[in-house]
Order: sequence, then structure tokens, then C-alpha cells
Amino acid sequence: MEVIIITGASDGIGAEMARQLARARGNAVALVLAARNEAALQAVAADCAAAGAATLVVPTDVAQQAQCRALVAAALQRFGRIDSLVNNAGRSAHALFEEVADLGWYEELMKVNLWGAIWCTHAALPHLKAARGRIVAVSSLAGLVGVPGRTAYGASKFAMAGFFEALRAELKPHGVSVTTAYPGVVDTRIRHRGYNAAGGELGKSSLREEGAMPVADCARLILGAMRARRREVVMTAKGRLGRWLKLLAPGLIEKIAMKALKEEARPHA
Repeated sequence: MEVIIITGASDGIGAEMARQLARARGNAVALVLAARNEAALQAVAADCAAAGAATLVVPTDVAQQAQCRALVAAALQRFGRIDSLVNNAGRSAHALFEEVADLGWYEELMKVNLWGAIWCTHAALPHLKAARGRIVAVSSLAGLVGVPGRTAYGASKFAMAGFFEALRAELKPHGVSVTTAYPGVVDTRIRHRGYNAAGGELGKSSLREEGAMPVADCARLILGAMRARRREVVMTAKGRLGRWLKLLAPGLIEKIAMKALKEEARPHA
């Protein structure tokens, strides 16, 4: 039985990955589901169990290192091994830097998006090496291209991409794959729950949502890349093109990034 830990599994991409794994693997997979919302985790676990998967719900705040360690310990106690770790937990944010009075929430965002992934990975690493397993890091296109208003979010995702790129090289001799995923705008509520300039909740998305990728498609692409042990998966054609344009025409990329924002979310002179 393959044992897979998924953080941020209570809704959105994480929950959908869990459901797809359960439907595809049935009783051949054990899913360790982690997030802060226990009731939502239990609902996802029930869906997965109905498809035949073994499940374990571990309420976890990845911004707390001790809870990341406890998550890994709970998985080992229940199933005795860890084959894959999906670092999916994350929070969004949108604020113009000049409008931020207290940078405390920048630090909190970094704990969730970067340190949570690092802490979980560090705790699970010996067991992933023993299994010659897989690590997935769910980053964002904002981790490849800077977007106005996303200084905090982009910083966390750029850092995440750099950490896992270096770790991939370190773990190659041990047979552990590291896949970094770069979703674009996906049809979830993450942007509505992100930080605003005052450190509160945005309550709405600052990005244009037209043509947002269905969450099922995003989850399927990430899981396919994980199975194939791919280095990375950039979700959209625009994202793949943007990586090259950033090198060849950086001014054009800045204009494209600006157009991705709703008018009221753009910086103005």
C-alpha cells in the first residue's frame, strides 16, 4: 500500500488530489490528510474511504513546526512508511507594498507557504529516502514571474521553487524525485481568503478569473507529473511562454502580468 501525505487537503486542489487518488488506486493507497479544518478533512476522508482508500485525518497548522513533525509521526504510527509527500498547503495575498503598514503578516505567509513545506519535508525525509519516494511542491506561476500586488505571495513561492530545485539535486542519488507544480489561476477560493494590506482577509479575488482552470484538471496534471517523477509542471501555455518571454522581453512580461489583475487591484500613479 502506497502512503501519501497531502497538506492543505481540506478543500481546493489538495482535496481534489485526494479524491482522484482514491478513485484511481482504491485500497492500494493510504491517504494522510492534513489541514487546519478538521470537519472539512473528515468530509474529504469520507469520500476517499468510500472509494476504497485507507485514510487518516491529522488536523495540522503547517505554520507550526511541531505540528509538521506530529503529522509525519502520525502517518508513521498508523501506516509504518511514507512514499510520497505533497506540500500543497498555502495561503494567498494581494497588497501594494507601499500600503502595508505592518509586515507581520508577510512573515506569517512565509511560514505557511515556505516553512510549512520545509518543515514537513525535513520530518519526512528519512522515510522518503527509505522508500525512494516522491516529493511534490505546489508553487504558482507567481513563483516564476513577479506580479504587482503579489510581493508577499510571490516571495514565498519564488523561495519555495528555489528550495525544492536545490533539494532535487541533493536527493537525486537517493532515488527521491522532487516535482514542482506551477498552477495559474485555478477555480478555487484561495484568493478570496488571502491577506489584504492590513493583514485581514481579502474576501474577493484581485485576479481576472475568466478561464480559470477547473480544479479537477489542475489536480490531474499534478498527480500525473508526480507519478512520472517529472521535475516540474507548468500548468498553462501562457505560463510556459511567459518563462521564455521573461528572458527575451521582460518589459512585455510586466505588461502581461499587469493585465492579469483586475483594474481596481492595479497600482496607479
